[in-house]
Amino acid sequence: MRDYKLQRMSEHRINGARDRLVAVPGGHIHAVEQGDGPLVLLVHGFPEGWRSWRHQLPALAAAGYRAVAIDVRGYGGSSCPPEVEAYRMLAHVADNVAVVDALEVETATVIGHDWGSPIAAACALLRPDVFTAVGLLGVPHMPRGAVRPTEAFARAAGEGGEQFYVSYFQPPGRAEAEIHPDVRSWLRGFYVALGGDPPVPPAWFTVASGGAMRDRLPVDAPLPHWMTEADFDATVAEFERNGFAGPLNRYRNVDRDWEDLAAFDGVTLEQPAIFIAGALDSSTTWLADAIGTQATRLPGLDGIHMLEGCGHWVQQERPDQVNDLIIDWLDRSARRPAGRAA
Repeated sequence: MRDYKLQRMSEHRINGARDRLVAVPGGHIHAVEQGDGPLVLLVHGFPEGWRSWRHQLPALAAAGYRAVAIDVRGYGGSSCPPEVEAYRMLAHVADNVAVVDALEVETATVIGHDWGSPIAAACALLRPDVFTAVGLLGVPHMPRGAVRPTEAFARAAGEGGEQFYVSYFQPPGRAEAEIHPDVRSWLRGFYVALGGDPPVPPAWFTVASGGAMRDRLPVDAPLPHWMTEADFDATVAEFERNGFAGPLNRYRNVDRDWEDLAAFDGVTLEQPAIFIAGALDSSTTWLADAIGTQATRLPGLDGIHMLEGCGHWVQQERPDQVNDLIIDWLDRSARRPAGRAA
């Protein structure tokens, strides 16, 4: 076990869970922990935090698992390094290995949603000795492309001067300039736009030439049904304190990741795996081919579960259904040696 220390952040409880800080190389990761048993590490996506797993923590604990939801670096109570390159995939994998070590266990199941999904897959790819099962929500495990990701994203918007949102996020400071003056309305619009509640905003994922992403987000819409005002207020407060530079820097490292992981091109993930997504998640449309061919890269894939009437925020929109799928899969896979198909 490495010498990363686990420190208690405070003695207060969050929904019955323990609130902790974990020392990692160059900083710390905030973790919220509930339950005892095999470790399940929960990794959120953009733009969220540990609270996106608030329904899974107690359910996993009740099922006999030690559930730990982290704030990814750049978010919430975790370190927010100023350098863009500090958010490359290798750093996220190192963070998660350090969390597992600090929790004084040898192995864990890692489950990620949105950006947390490729982080989880990279953890399983680079450290199969530590991460012995992998759950992917919303974003499938995708092969390394033949061209740099920024080149591929530049083509994604098609003709007409539109810019794909990942390309729009690339220049440091540009997206921050539209978000930071009113974090609350931007987050509201983003959550509503990607959810499964009608009507779905058209073309939210592209930005008009000279425009802003905010222009196509329903910033004045009511909160989606799956988020309370209290949860939204807590999330807004985190982003108003930390800003969006760290979360957006994840997007600004896609080319570095492409270079860093070149040696693993074509390597399959042999661990037990599961994929869950909302059938109304707009990202599953342009990722449909990758979803359909996942089994070639995940020979231990237990199933592809597309939840009807559900949008992008799958574990929050359909918590009971997602919990049942995850716990059933864990009961059949998390206690087995890695490398055996489900």
